[in-house]
Amino acid sequence: MNVLVWFRNDLRITDHPALALAAEAGEAVLPLHIVDPAEWAGAARSARQWDFRAESLRELREALAALGAPLAVRVGDPVAVLDKLCRLHRIGRILCLDDPACGPLDLRVAEWAASAGVALAILATGPGAAAALRALPAVEPGPIPPARALRLAPDRCPHRQTGGRAQGLLLLQSFLDRRAEGYRAGRDHPLLAERVSSRLSPHLAAGTLSRAEVRAAVADRLAARPGGDWGPGLLAFRAALAPPAPVAPPPEDRAADPARLAALHKAETGLPFLDATLRCLAATGWLPARLRGMVASVALHHLGLPEHAAGAVLAAGLTDHAPPVHWAQIRRAATGRPADPIALAASLDPGGAFTRRWLPELAEVPPPFLQEPWRWSGAPRLLGRRYPEAVVDPATALRDARHRLAQRPAAPPVELIDWSGARPLRGRRMPATPGQLCLDL
Repeated sequence: MNVLVWFRNDLRITDHPALALAAEAGEAVLPLHIVDPAEWAGAARSARQWDFRAESLRELREALAALGAPLAVRVGDPVAVLDKLCRLHRIGRILCLDDPACGPLDLRVAEWAASAGVALAILATGPGAAAALRALPAVEPGPIPPARALRLAPDRCPHRQTGGRAQGLLLLQSFLDRRAEGYRAGRDHPLLAERVSSRLSPHLAAGTLSRAEVRAAVADRLAARPGGDWGPGLLAFRAALAPPAPVAPPPEDRAADPARLAALHKAETGLPFLDATLRCLAATGWLPARLRGMVASVALHHLGLPEHAAGAVLAAGLTDHAPPVHWAQIRRAATGRPADPIALAASLDPGGAFTRRWLPELAEVPPPFLQEPWRWSGAPRLLGRRYPEAVVDPATALRDARHRLAQRPAAPPVELIDWSGARPLRGRRMPATPGQLCLDL
């Protein structure tokens, strides 16, 4: 019986029990990745995310070819693609790894597989690697589409991280060899976090590295270098590797103010620390956890944007967007205490170096007025000309947001989704699982 191994957000050949099981059975194997245009048409998706994934897919294709069966890539609705391939190549079994981001899709595929007489096995992530594969004959690998073929808008991100497992391993090694020593002290610092954080989050989101292998590497380093600054930093990092609980995306229950949404998207809110952070995100595709949380909180509370709109703007800028993590953190930001961007700037960027790096038009603003340029005597020749006026008064917006939260009735339990049975699990509190917005990977 021919077998299809479906790669989703697990673009690697190690720590892949589905691939290992197919190889052990000695069956002809078709490794497959499906690009769903409907998924990539979402507002939370962007060309920077796809470019990272395409690089990872190219490397995965080479690794699988070295085992004997190159990766096939198909574009289309996953159920339609699987049905066509199973009929054409007499595939009787599909193997894949469990993925919280694919819960609704797994329900559709399971329903189709039952009606088509195809065995579907969704395996838990764990150890396993294939030594060799027997390729299914007469299968064209197919091209890996460019971003424009998916109708993704041009997305200039000059400092985007490079995809592929090799890059992920290099980052992991440099983090454990050198950079982790400053992780605990520098992970929230806007200018230091990029260097002292692991920067593994896009690789974990795409699955070029598994959480298990990263945890194992951290444990080995802790054993080799106990104590000092290494221990606490690596222990904090290891705690972030717990898989997130899946949370349903927010409903599109109200429209966003178009002017405020555009200001957020263009980094023209007139709030300097927020705009500097947004420009950093646009150029790098990454932010430390503290800044992600600030962007989400200010967008939701100060600008009054709905969760789906604010979350989509932030997600589209992140190379490491992983829906189960991202929407859980947007929900926490919406129900949590509003962030104060001016107070955060005083704490995280007291000298203004980060803000001035990304907002050179504020070079002449004296330090006491950098985060509140409207208070400066020279504001009339700057605001509305070289730098926008603030879309909201931050003090008033913060006061109003706190008042709204104080008046809000107790929130219902966050809805965790049991995708295996398609039923909401009500009455349970969401565990405080670390994720993209609450820990800088």
